[in-house]
Amino acid sequence: MHDLYVLMLSVHGLMRGHDLELGRDADTGGQTLYVIELARALGRHARIGQVDVLTRLVDDASVSPDYAAPSEGLGACARLVRLPCGPRRYLRKESLWNHLDQLVDRSLGYLRQQPRLPDVIHSHYADAGYVGVQLSQLLGIPLLHTGHSLGRCKRQRLLDHGRKARMIDRQFNFDRRIAAEEAVLEHAVRVVTSTAQEGREQYGLYDHHQPAHMVVIPPGTDTSRFAPPGRAPIPPHVPMLVDRFFAQPKKPLILAICRPDVRKNLQRLVAAYGESPELRARANLAIVAGNRDDIRSLDEAQADVLQALLLDIDRYDLWGSVALPKQHQPDDIPALYRLAAQRRGVFVNPALIEPFGLTLIEAAASGLPVVATRDGGPSDIIAHCENGVLVDPLDSTDIARGLLEAVSDSRTWQRYARRGIGGVTRHYTWDAHVEKYLKEVDRVLHHRRKQMRRERVTQHPASRFMPDARRMLMSDIDNTLLGDRAGLDALIRVLRTPSRNFGFGVATGRHLSSALEVLKQSRVPLPDVLITAVGCEIHYGPDMRPDPGWRRHIQYLWRRDAVASLFTGLPGLTLQSDDQQSEFKLSFNVEPGASPSLHELKTLLRQAGLHANLIHSHDAFLDILPVRASKGRAVRYLAYKWGLPLRAFLVAGDSGNDLEMLVGDTRAVVVSNHSAELETLRGLEQVYFSATPSASGILEGMAHYGFADSPAPALKREAA
Repeated sequence: MHDLYVLMLSVHGLMRGHDLELGRDADTGGQTLYVIELARALGRHARIGQVDVLTRLVDDASVSPDYAAPSEGLGACARLVRLPCGPRRYLRKESLWNHLDQLVDRSLGYLRQQPRLPDVIHSHYADAGYVGVQLSQLLGIPLLHTGHSLGRCKRQRLLDHGRKARMIDRQFNFDRRIAAEEAVLEHAVRVVTSTAQEGREQYGLYDHHQPAHMVVIPPGTDTSRFAPPGRAPIPPHVPMLVDRFFAQPKKPLILAICRPDVRKNLQRLVAAYGESPELRARANLAIVAGNRDDIRSLDEAQADVLQALLLDIDRYDLWGSVALPKQHQPDDIPALYRLAAQRRGVFVNPALIEPFGLTLIEAAASGLPVVATRDGGPSDIIAHCENGVLVDPLDSTDIARGLLEAVSDSRTWQRYARRGIGGVTRHYTWDAHVEKYLKEVDRVLHHRRKQMRRERVTQHPASRFMPDARRMLMSDIDNTLLGDRAGLDALIRVLRTPSRNFGFGVATGRHLSSALEVLKQSRVPLPDVLITAVGCEIHYGPDMRPDPGWRRHIQYLWRRDAVASLFTGLPGLTLQSDDQQSEFKLSFNVEPGASPSLHELKTLLRQAGLHANLIHSHDAFLDILPVRASKGRAVRYLAYKWGLPLRAFLVAGDSGNDLEMLVGDTRAVVVSNHSAELETLRGLEQVYFSATPSASGILEGMAHYGFADSPAPALKREAA
């Protein structure tokens, strides 16, 4: 396939196409560089028509105004698109979870403006994975994912270092992160890893690990930036970044470049150097650990690392032998590698665990031998390039041994330097990465074309069954629309007003016939659209014409009989009556405390090779639907199909099966008689909790949003 359109998602950190602020914080590191360079490399390929990288727009005086620009070119056929999501200020990734549903909706709005939908979606990290799964399910587009780091692994490392489980779960939102990672692994057609070990051992900790979906594609490096000293200059100011620290600056230079993070193991590196008289005599040590003005102004974790380094430098009396520069520019990094190579030094990465090790490739391309942790990706890099030594990151003596081996013998040094340059050219260029990447995309798209008709929500209907409404009121029926007669009569008067300028729809767990009957009994006007069976059916009035596109869309991976067989007979679950079942819905009564947990039920599905969406409501009911079906996804389908911005939808509900349609960019009303599971939404800007129940609460919400009187809200065009 030619003219491919690739949509990449990378939500957190500070993303721009120039002067990346690598190491500014824990969120602006190797992932941002990887995504930008991959997008550029894809954009250069003849088969690519467009690459869009969607990220979060940040309008904050404390960071560069670059991050508030709606879009930025990344070279041929590639661009960076920034969409508003949550507060305008910069947020660390752990604080983004409550705002990701809004980013789903903003992404749908952006894609609605494009000439066509992407061929594939590629998400990076768990937060983008959360967004990617929803976009993939709503639009029927295959999802690829790169984890970069994994929540289960990070949580275990922190526990191993003595951190308290409750504290780290609160700080890092591990519950939500790991749940998102599990959902990604269940849904993604490919999970791109940097090494075989990452796919086997790290992803192997997850319930939804699918080895057949793992593919190893090592990252590349920009060989136009990273080259040996003879092929590229060293600007005069670069040696001064480190030489001002040294009593004998011409010694071989041991170079470390990383964030000031405890996982980078810099304190043990200083110990290895300080405890080896021979190493101190032979070489200087330079640690480039991000930028700082004042250590005391850094976040606590980074400040702790740098303070510990300074104390250890003093402890071993390394003044005149160790450089710890405060500031550097992104363009200084390639020159620092060349400087170390010119002085016959070595690059060192002693991290406790290194998922890949991009800096090792950059050093190798610069003709600089490497000494690296044996835990993680460096094993693969050194096996391919044969350009250095692996060491035990927990043993300072072994780290010193590896460094001495690399700098003590000139023949060994030259062999490592020569092989590193050749190995990078063969295995680790971005062009090589893109060729492997596109082969996997071809396999995915070929399999999809072969197995099923591409299910896209791209066709507009020939005629509109919904009125030409500029806005839509969507309400649940039981306990929301119904339950307060006086309030319902007042709402019916509004709905019967001839000059009403909004459409009316319901979204209910009831089936179509039951929904129509109860609405008729309550004298509610016939809705313009009905979403029934918890989002499994969409019909348009007055003839209740079904939407065949939605039916085709949700058939994906649905095996009703197999799911029914698996769940029937489980303790605490009792099938509801036949009139509550349908082709795309299985409904159970739940006995609290006696039934398996949602996590256990999802594990049963995975073990059986089945896929379904589980919706628990009122602590008493369980609906099992196709993975693409829910009230929230049906609302978004309507928005996309009929060309209405999501902020034009006022949605009202009272229980957990309404949750998905209440979050994101819709205007939401939670009526006062809601069930406890919706309390998690309290405080969200776009969710209004009424003081009155049922239909009175809907009217209260309409007044709150100015829904009946003001013109329809419109989403600003995000980025061209």
